[in-house]
Amino acid sequence: MGSRFALRSFLVIAGCSALIGLAASSSEGANTIRISGSSTVFPITKAATQGYRTTGQGKSVDFDIKETGSTAGFREFCNGNIPLANASRPISGKELKRCAENGINFIELPIAFDAITVVVNPGNDWSRSMTVNELSRLWNKSAQGTINRWNQVNLDYPDQPIKLCGPGNDSGTYDVFNKTVNGAKTNSRTDYLAREDDNELVKCVADNRQALAYFGYAYYKNNTDKLKAVKIVNPKDNAVMPSVKSVQNEKYRPLSRPLFLYINDQSLRNNKPFRQFISYYLRNISSLVTTSNYIPLPDATYRLVDSKKYRHILGTSFGGNLPVGLTIGQAIDRSFDQHKTEYHR
Repeated sequence: MGSRFALRSFLVIAGCSALIGLAASSSEGANTIRISGSSTVFPITKAATQGYRTTGQGKSVDFDIKETGSTAGFREFCNGNIPLANASRPISGKELKRCAENGINFIELPIAFDAITVVVNPGNDWSRSMTVNELSRLWNKSAQGTINRWNQVNLDYPDQPIKLCGPGNDSGTYDVFNKTVNGAKTNSRTDYLAREDDNELVKCVADNRQALAYFGYAYYKNNTDKLKAVKIVNPKDNAVMPSVKSVQNEKYRPLSRPLFLYINDQSLRNNKPFRQFISYYLRNISSLVTTSNYIPLPDATYRLVDSKKYRHILGTSFGGNLPVGLTIGQAIDRSFDQHKTEYHR
């Protein structure tokens, strides 16, 4: 009797949570679409909203879009407050649990590839390339308060102070960089200028000859007159510049990664303006990614992305894990493994 009562109570609570989530996602009216999350993905989605507003269907639709970081975006998304989350990393196990508890079913769509780019001031004439070990020596938690000068990173660098600028811990870029470079997403020093707005990180480096930062490729590409990219030494011991070509030919490793949209399935089914916007987004995805200075996926992959949305294939292909250093081919295989199985996570 007690267990049946507990089960009924759980179902009632879960049902109410789902209704609350649906109500919250449309609380500003059916024609206002709220979007939050990754500052890295923000330029692509912003371009999509601007393009959609020029269409006949989009003229009556308003957008509330914010750069909060992937982690903050997932908090809002899994609480049912937004129908669309931009993400520069896959959803985590903790976030999966929160979505499930709140009755949020979602579709995970890879939309582009990115090169996390390490940048310095153009006046820096010594740091032309860096190894992953050197980056770790500079950014891991044990470096806090001790590694403060360039020659502590590499003896060939000058005996001058370093100014560090980087994403805050709500950022997916922060998670992926630290997992890749330092072995764990929480293994980062905190004594640096942390900002969720990547434009502030651009300014930090542009204004200081001693500065170094890391962020998404587009923010470097849009500011090449103010920044200099550092070559990253890949697993084959080649120093490689971030570029569309070096990511597509899988030489820029391990700091390449896929970018995602996470879509609330109830909103997609029940909110026509939102559904029409997502259709526009995916129909124009290759040009949106390219004009935003990110790395597009192959056209055949975008057809799979549209099929995943059309078929409402739910859940994540990454199982709550944060993979690092995936090639484009590996990421694509992971992103669509649900097409190959009967069981969808």
